Amino acid sequence: MSAVKMIYAGIRALGIAEEDDRRALYERVTGKRRLRDMSPREKDAIATELRRLGFRHQPRQRLLSGPYAKKLQALWISGWNLGLILNRQDAALVAFVRRQTGIDHPRFLVDPASADKAVEALKSWLTREGDVAWHPQLKLNPWLADHGAKIALAQWHRLPRIETAPRPSFAEAVTAETGLALNAMNARDWRNLCNTWGVRIRAVRP
Repeated sequence: MSAVKMIYAGIRALGIAEEDDRRALYERVTGKRRLRDMSPREKDAIATELRRLGFRHQPRQRLLSGPYAKKLQALWISGWNLGLILNRQDAALVAFVRRQTGIDHPRFLVDPASADKAVEALKSWLTREGDVAWHPQLKLNPWLADHGAKIALAQWHRLPRIETAPRPSFAEAVTAETGLALNAMNARDWRNLCNTWGVRIRAVRP
């Protein structure tokens, strides 16, 4: 795979959806904001930085399967976007499930009790280390019914610790990033926001 294709694959995988965010990354690494202006060595430097941020090119990666795989994967990626999980890849999730349940692969995870053990272990980790509140007061904040909103709120609490600019309110931060009010956000909007903020959190992770 060429460096340019690798860069585009990394940008998609890391959820860097906004053009300004991409160009800011390019400029931070090379001093240039456009790939077409870069030398081959500079493009390689961008690809290296994307790998440092967590991108792993796996062209033959198989999707997880099983009745609980989607939920487990969503929680795993949430931990990744909070900067808690260092390896986003499915193989790392499979190893986690094996440690928690003794079952070799999520596709064999069909017993609700065993599945709940793995799910609750992940949720507890995200609560303990990432301050995720799984049971917010929905009457006051109905938008928190979405899983992604809960993760984004926890991310927002982490971002001020690593960014020097004055912290806006959560609602202001969401609108500044997406152009939408909290109650106008849908599941895809929350997912995209979590991916964007995840990139910022991982960029300064030791």
